Amino acid sequence: MISAQQQHALRIIHDGLQETKVIWAITGSLGFALHGLKLKVNDIDLQTDASGAYEIERTFKDNVVRQVKFSVSDKIASHWGELKIEGVKVEIMGALQKKLLNGTWESPIEVEKYREFISFECMRLPVLSLKYEEQAYRKLGRTEKANQIKEWLSNFD
Repeated sequence: MISAQQQHALRIIHDGLQETKVIWAITGSLGFALHGLKLKVNDIDLQTDASGAYEIERTFKDNVVRQVKFSVSDKIASHWGELKIEGVKVEIMGALQKKLLNGTWESPIEVEKYREFISFECMRLPVLSLKYEEQAYRKLGRTEKANQIKEWLSNFD
């Protein structure tokens, strides 16, 4: 479920990014909830390209908790940063790459290729498609979440 505080933060993000050329999309639990899955939303996750991550940071410069910088973990690499908007944690991920089983890194996600738009509270919000999300979670070895998405999608086949 999306709280009133998260909705307000989302409105601020939506309105702030309307004035930019950033290609972005909502991902993670909020993206799933916007698609209709019933689950708890913990934060707001935004995906974009590398330059978009820094532009989002500039747009919300008064809300920066962690500056965007290139960051690598064992499974993910991205230009990552964190904001706090209306008390809500917002993670920015630019040019996200996943490490493949053979140890190589896949090309950064092309956000525009995998995004869809959902109407919510009079906003037209970009979200990553659930078909893409299912594949992404499988690549990360998060099969439980991937199966949850697959089961949800089966309701619409």
